[in-house]
Amino acid sequence: MSSQTAPTIHFDYNRENFDDSTLLSLYKKMLKPRLIEEKMLILLRQGKISKWFSGIGQEAISVGITAVLDNEEYILPMHRNLGVFTSRDIPLYRLFSQWQGKANGFTKGRDRSFHFGTQEFKIVGMISHLGPQFGVADGIALGNKLKENNQVCAVFTGEGGTSEGDIHEALNVASVWQLPVLFCIENNGYGLSTPTNEQYNCENLADRGKGYGMESHIIDGNNILEVYSKVKALVEDMRNNPRPVLLEFKTFRMRGHEEASGTKYVPQELMDEWGAKDPLENYSAYLQEIGILSETDIVNYKEEIIAEINENLDLAFSEDVIQADKTIETKDVYREYDYEETAPGSTVEEKRFVDAISEGLEQSMEKHNNLVIMGQDIAEYGGVFKITDGFIDAFGKERVRNTPICESAIVSSAMGLSINGFKSVMEMQFGDFVTSGFNPIVNYLAKSHYRWNQPADVVIRMPCGAGVGAGPFHSQTNEAWFTHTPGLKVVYPAFPYDAKGLLASAINDPNPVMFFEHKALYRSIRQDVPTNYYTLPLGKASVLREGEAVTIITYGAGVHWALDVLEEINQTSADLIDLRTLSPLDTETIFASVQKTGKVIILQEDSMFGGIASDISAMISENCFQYLDAPIRRVASLETPIPFAANLEKQYLPKERFKAELSDLLAF
Repeated sequence: MSSQTAPTIHFDYNRENFDDSTLLSLYKKMLKPRLIEEKMLILLRQGKISKWFSGIGQEAISVGITAVLDNEEYILPMHRNLGVFTSRDIPLYRLFSQWQGKANGFTKGRDRSFHFGTQEFKIVGMISHLGPQFGVADGIALGNKLKENNQVCAVFTGEGGTSEGDIHEALNVASVWQLPVLFCIENNGYGLSTPTNEQYNCENLADRGKGYGMESHIIDGNNILEVYSKVKALVEDMRNNPRPVLLEFKTFRMRGHEEASGTKYVPQELMDEWGAKDPLENYSAYLQEIGILSETDIVNYKEEIIAEINENLDLAFSEDVIQADKTIETKDVYREYDYEETAPGSTVEEKRFVDAISEGLEQSMEKHNNLVIMGQDIAEYGGVFKITDGFIDAFGKERVRNTPICESAIVSSAMGLSINGFKSVMEMQFGDFVTSGFNPIVNYLAKSHYRWNQPADVVIRMPCGAGVGAGPFHSQTNEAWFTHTPGLKVVYPAFPYDAKGLLASAINDPNPVMFFEHKALYRSIRQDVPTNYYTLPLGKASVLREGEAVTIITYGAGVHWALDVLEEINQTSADLIDLRTLSPLDTETIFASVQKTGKVIILQEDSMFGGIASDISAMISENCFQYLDAPIRRVASLETPIPFAANLEKQYLPKERFKAELSDLLAF
């Protein structure tokens, strides 16, 4: 744009509030992502990159917000926020390598474009499911608040993403907990091809702030000085007066959702209207108008940035294609962790299953000052099963936190806490309710270390199981959903001693752990339990009985059913294996037993099809077939939801069928 062209956007700000270096810095920070994008569009047409999500026309938002935040403050961008990455001075060759799936990127070729994070630059990239980002920001901000470090974090989404339930949950949590988060909505007119009038029915998304009891503002997202000055004032105040703020940036997406989708669905007059409001061109005209930017400066800046782009592209293009190595791939699914044994002491007390869990959790809270517990009704009330009863007095409400009824946002918040250096234990009030938090568990917690080396130091406690007359929605045991997901560990103890020691180990482990606790065992099973803090290794089964006639493999309540049946039929020559941990699975113990006995029966409480018994059966067939003297038997609950009435529930559960199947197998 020539110096004679007047800007369409009016930069009517007090000139004294902006020195020349700040004004020019903002210009160069917007120019850089624009020139990178223009180059990427050329490379896309040349087939040298595979996909591109353009942010042309939205640079002022990314650049303005990032310029205001300190480098130590986390920022959670989306795929149209290139200006965040360039403003944090990430070396361009690393970005280019990331986009080409090469080793010098941030994900070792495992994720694309902007789907990555980096602790070095305090950036937490998105997952495609959009909504969890807000919850992750909640967790990071909670960590900042607990550290009392006066930091703010900023998180982005588009207007389309605000239709997701996770967004509502996270905004509500942030308001209730008064978390210092800038929630930034880039309202660019379209969610892919769907216009705003088909996404929501309020005039402005910022109006929703009132419903959350949250401060909110509308900002011209194409006016870099308005973005910078308003956000700067807010951030400076939020550091001293922590609170969430909802910002709606009015802007427009000038290209397709991604290049392949195009913009044919957008009326041309709308494209022309917003084209005239281009943030970079208008700001350039303004700076020329006030005499601090010349045509020569523009040419020089462009030449400098283009040279940097080309130099770094050469580095990225010359880098070798990443080599596929199965060992490295499987190793990086989990954060490496060296188990440290703390031996159980000699002083013991008889404890119920529920009390052993409570004591183990309490001792872990004492051991880890950075451990936070979250869940519904867990504070003053002590949880519906009273496991955290009295914890408020011992550890305070900052570390023992009641949550709104919003499983997904709290799982995501736990992820955010982990990013910010905390451990967390989340209590699902009932394991059945995990479906409401399923997405961030299997897509965020489970995948983050594999994707960008960020562990999810989270334990999710799962009160579960039938036999207590609780019906279809308070009785499920759904461990198979999670044993199927690489990146998660799954623990399922059957005894108080194991529950206490395994819970301590799960909390020590920096990887995400689903910790199943059978409700029917809470107050029915007692055992002598060491009073001291101790650990037990994950991935190691317990052989409760030894014999030659048959191998019984089970876990949870199934262990007690098996013990009862063995007494009833007076069978003393059986290997009874309590798996204790389902992922990792102790195949060594399983195979050794099968090779000894030649007969196997696997008992699970869950319904048969797709359950862990099927996988164990397959592994035995593949690895121990020559040792088998009879077909492998699997016993499970009926293929129905869990009924409420006592006689129906008894029929549903597999205990009686297990007795018959075991007797048949022994007679085979």
